[in-house]
Amino acid sequence: MSPSATTRERLQAVALDLFEQRGFDSVTVEDIAAGAGVSHMTFFRHFGSKDRVLLDDPFDPMIAMAVAATDPALPAVERVAGGMMSVLPHIDPADDPALRRRLRIAVGHPALEGGMAANTRATQDAIVATADTPDARRELRIAAAGCLGALMVALLEWAVDDSDATLADAVGAALHIMAPGLPYGGAQ
Repeated sequence: MSPSATTRERLQAVALDLFEQRGFDSVTVEDIAAGAGVSHMTFFRHFGSKDRVLLDDPFDPMIAMAVAATDPALPAVERVAGGMMSVLPHIDPADDPALRRRLRIAVGHPALEGGMAANTRATQDAIVATADTPDARRELRIAAAGCLGALMVALLEWAVDDSDATLADAVGAALHIMAPGLPYGGAQ
C-alpha cells in the first residue's frame, strides 16, 4: 500500500471517529488533520472538503464504463442493472464496516444527503452519456433512475442493518429485483 493511500485511510478513520463522537458539524478539517498527524493541506490533497470523507465513491465511474460495455441491444434496465452488478465483485467486504459507518453518519444530515443525491445524479448522467441517440438516452435515463433508486434503498437499509450481509449482496439483491432475469449469485 502506498504512503498516500495509508494517509488517506488514516484521515478517513480519524474523521469517522470524530464524526461519531462529536457530530459531523462539530468537527473541523483541522481537527481531522491533527488527529491523523498531518497538516490541513495534506487533508485537502486527499479530500476536497470535509464532506468528501463520507461521500467519495470510487465505483461511480466504473458503473458508467460497465454500462457502456454492455450489449446495446439489451433492454435498458438490463444494461444498467447488469453493468452495476458487474462492479459488485470489485467491492471488498473488508471495506464494509467503514462504508457502513460513513453511511450512518451521512443519513439524516441534510447537506450530506444532498451530496449523496448529487453523486447519484452524476452517476445517472454518466450512464446516460454512454448512449448515442435521443431514444437510447431517454431509456437509459429511466433505467438508471430506477436502478440507482434501488441501489440507494439497498445502501440505506444496509447501513442501519446489523446483519452480516455484505454491501455487494445487499446491492445485488436490489438490482436483481429490478432485472430478475439477470444472473445473481448472492444471498436472496
